[in-house]
This record gives sequence, C-alpha cells and structure tokens, in this order.
Amino acid sequence: MMCRGIRGATTVDRNTEEEIMAATKELLEKMIAANDINPDYVASALFTTSPDLNAAFPAAAARALGWNQVALMCGHEMNVPGSLPMCLRILIHYNTDKRPEDLRHIYIKGASNLRTFPEKGEGKQGDK
Repeated sequence: MMCRGIRGATTVDRNTEEEIMAATKELLEKMIAANDINPDYVASALFTTSPDLNAAFPAAAARALGWNQVALMCGHEMNVPGSLPMCLRILIHYNTDKRPEDLRHIYIKGASNLRTFPEKGEGKQGDK
C-alpha cells in the first residue's frame, strides 16, 4: 500500500457554522463515495478555507461522520490576490493500492472551475 493524496474543493454561500459544516459534509461524502474510502485507511486529512471563512472548523464535519481516530487539521489558504473566495478544500492522505491515475479528485459548486478533467469524467485528476 502507498499513501496517496485525494483532493477536493467546494464553495460556501455564507460564512456561518451551518453552511461550512454542510458544505464540508457534502464534499467529504462525495470524496468518500468516489474513492470507496474506508476511514480505517485514512492517515490524516487537512481542511483549509479561504481567509473569509472562519465561522467553524470544517474538520468537525469529519468527526460527525465518525472519523474519530483520524488525524485532522484545519487551516487557512494563502490570501493570494484574485484567488477563489468562500472556498473550502480537503486533502485526504489515504493508504491504498490504487494508482494515482485511479483516484478521483472532486471539485464542486464554485470550485469546479479550479480544475479541468479528461473525458473519463468528473473528478479525474488533471490540472488547468
């Protein structure tokens, strides 16, 4: 098994605890489903938000899904001029036998334009 990174991003409509938790849960559930993630094989997960989101810790949504034995950390993205506002990102470090090209990276809502994907479908790895 190798430890691989699985990325995802979404946007949040308002800087409220409810919105951040709902957006994190939605994105995390899509990442889990797309990659058949078993929390027992998750080494850690990093949750970041753009600096304009600070009403809640997004990692709390993972705890609510039962990720109680996984190392989780939250932080802010760099405040780069012109970067996507109200953006929430997740990086999961996952122990798997899958090849990097078989992982599905999920970008939804306003974050869907952060990456372009090959014709194999949404969520396949590919950078603009």
